[in-house]
Amino acid sequence: MGNQLSFMLPEIDRKETQQAVEDALEKYRLFKYLSFEEREASTTASAEIRYHGPTNQTSDQTSSIAAYNVDQEKMRKDFCFHVERAVSRLPKLERFLIEERYMSLETEYLTDYNVYSFKFQPPISEKTYSKIRWKAFYKLALNLSLVVLKNS
Repeated sequence: MGNQLSFMLPEIDRKETQQAVEDALEKYRLFKYLSFEEREASTTASAEIRYHGPTNQTSDQTSSIAAYNVDQEKMRKDFCFHVERAVSRLPKLERFLIEERYMSLETEYLTDYNVYSFKFQPPISEKTYSKIRWKAFYKLALNLSLVVLKNS
């Protein structure tokens, strides 16, 4: 027999991977539906005496705060875009499950039972729901680089 190429795919920690995807989807909802609290410049004078020589650097709190706010806004938009793009690439059933259960404004008030019994038409079983959800989580974990491997 010649040289046979064989390799083992690393084993995925399903529980940890699912948690990582759920955390990312929660972060998505926070970024999407809660307005970003912009930092404001403090205008109160400090009573502290500061000793320093000329550094030839100007301290501009307002511009650094404005830059922070713009950066945070961009980071949030980029994150949401990245998650939405990954979800849009899922097959129809998986995409529907993720959008209904994890990406809507009402997510916190929905249960899995709610989704598989009432959102899916016709309703699906809990077992089928779990299979579809794991397939979706697995693909999202790969697309969003959230896969957690089991320690060997």
